[in-house]
Amino acid sequence: MKKLTRNKTRLVEVGNVKIGNYNPVVIQSMTNTLTSDLYKTIAQINALARRGCQLVRVAVPDDLSAANLASLVQQSSLPIIADIHFNHLLAIKAIEQKVHKIRINPGNLGSTYKINEILNALKDNPIPMRIGINSGSLESELQTLYHQHPAQALFLSAAKWSDYFLEKDFHDFVVSIKSSSVLNTIEANRKYSHHYHQPIHLGITESGTVQSGSIFSSVGLGILLYEGIGDTIRVSLSGDPVNEIYVAQKILHSLEINPNPPGRLIACPTCSRCEYDVPNIAARIERKMLEQNVNLTIAVMGCIVNGPGEAKEADVGIAGSKHKVLLFEKGKVIDQINPDQAEERLWEQVQKIIKSQ
Repeated sequence: MKKLTRNKTRLVEVGNVKIGNYNPVVIQSMTNTLTSDLYKTIAQINALARRGCQLVRVAVPDDLSAANLASLVQQSSLPIIADIHFNHLLAIKAIEQKVHKIRINPGNLGSTYKINEILNALKDNPIPMRIGINSGSLESELQTLYHQHPAQALFLSAAKWSDYFLEKDFHDFVVSIKSSSVLNTIEANRKYSHHYHQPIHLGITESGTVQSGSIFSSVGLGILLYEGIGDTIRVSLSGDPVNEIYVAQKILHSLEINPNPPGRLIACPTCSRCEYDVPNIAARIERKMLEQNVNLTIAVMGCIVNGPGEAKEADVGIAGSKHKVLLFEKGKVIDQINPDQAEERLWEQVQKIIKSQ
């Protein structure tokens, strides 16, 4: 089996989290609460942390949000990244509030003078920076090129600002090049990875709802990660950001590059041989796995003939008909049960395995 190799990148440390230099790919997300509401923001950060998020970004659109950052840093269970747009003074305030990292889009700050003021603030309070490049904040001189060759325009913007910071002897930065187009995101990040060795944050911007956004992100991020590109990822989804963590974990798990894979639910696609409620049982079991952070492979199969064999790599599972359901571990049948009791009996066996570990 081929083992994926990662591209060599510079090490950047965000709080106690290491990004790049062959460290495990870091999963991050962003709160959608008002940063000025400390209680709700901390609650959402804690929920993200419980699901496996490692870094969290918070929006800083105003002075009230910036003033809350010091308290947020003190109470947060995750390193805090301050997300700044348009106003470089907010970035400076965030740095002074001792956040663990700032994220700026140089293209929407307006001038190199403002960038230089941020760099001066970082000399007194050294923390890393993320440089964000996307179509919404592309410099005016690249707009014409963007309409003809969008990936090239995105790459040139990332190259311009990377060169600028490196020439200023500032090396402690991560680059993200995002587009709502999967193909443009892939091409631009390939180009950047070929020319630079800064850590890369991967994402598809404005990817969509949980259903469509998960697909777009899985394709775009999956291809780049398979090629060894990417040191940290976010799956951008509308709604509850906790959903992003599950999808990100599954992407990493599918490529076998996550050192601590989440549990996996295997379920057959169902056909006319399926005689009991596989889809709903599978959905409920998967929900319990997420809620309780169960790190097992569990199978819910509809065919009593092929089920145990097809799911033999599962730690535990069920397969059956309307008359009986087989409970099996590692492909070996250990019990026969009534279909009405199948879900309950399966979960009992899951708990038994967990206790024995």
